[in-house]
Amino acid sequence: MSLRLDLLTEATTHGPFVRVLVIEVKGSAPREPGAEMLVWADHTQGTIGGGTLEYEAIARARGLRAPKVERFALGPDMGQCCGGAVTLAFEPVNAETLAKIDGPAFARPFGGPPDMPLAIRKALAEARRGALTAPVLREGWLIEPIAPPPDPLWIWGAGHVGRALVTVLSPLPDWAISWADTGAERFPETLPPNVTPLIAENPADLVSLAPPQARHLIVTFSHALDLELCHRILGRGFAGCGLIGSQTKWSRFQRRLTELGHSSAQISRIACPIGDPLLGKAPQAIAISVAAALLRERNIRAGTAAKEGCTG
Repeated sequence: MSLRLDLLTEATTHGPFVRVLVIEVKGSAPREPGAEMLVWADHTQGTIGGGTLEYEAIARARGLRAPKVERFALGPDMGQCCGGAVTLAFEPVNAETLAKIDGPAFARPFGGPPDMPLAIRKALAEARRGALTAPVLREGWLIEPIAPPPDPLWIWGAGHVGRALVTVLSPLPDWAISWADTGAERFPETLPPNVTPLIAENPADLVSLAPPQARHLIVTFSHALDLELCHRILGRGFAGCGLIGSQTKWSRFQRRLTELGHSSAQISRIACPIGDPLLGKAPQAIAISVAAALLRERNIRAGTAAKEGCTG
């Protein structure tokens, strides 16, 4: 995982905080290197895995005034059954801290010498090649890769499935969500900060605003609108596209899209139906399975391997 400057910048609007970052894991542990939690005096955001480790980290973060690093043996120190060890970095953060972040990675002393050590210079060179994928602590310095902007994800339709998709996906930092429908009354009164509502009498007219690298989930109330969205998205270009519907609906759409001039290879890039039928057809079940597929794809692209973990 990488440093998300956009999320930290938004967090500073609530005042200074202490960032608790997992920088090293040995054996079984709740979270992976790069997982983070932000701690204010009266609330927290994010998680490093919950349980006793998180409770202790919150207590130590509150009132902290200088960066520090601590190692926790989860069995002997925390009474947890994981059996592993976790090293955490505690770092006070404010707007001035974030103003110093630049380049492919953020390096700063954590109790080390004022001059950057050779090991950190080498890690910085790795970051420029895209080879640095997790925090590195060497010789009293900490360096983290800076994450690219979140991927654009367009959700078409604010009905039951659209709302379930936004509920499941918006807490994750991986996507900047554009949510389109025909009227303001179709949306909830409050929306997460990474969700942008888009309103048009014919939402298909908004397709031209989507970047070609966007992913699309089509879950509107109208089959006619679904078809027009598929047609326009195929003409626009996209990184991925999913359409809610039955096999019968998809067969009909394939014929119509062929008549509209799209090749079989193009049409086959649209996934229909979306969701894992083994999990059911409830909106929440569809949303969970779609989110799992998106996360799996993103982690494969990023080269992120799953690690053994525990949660208590």
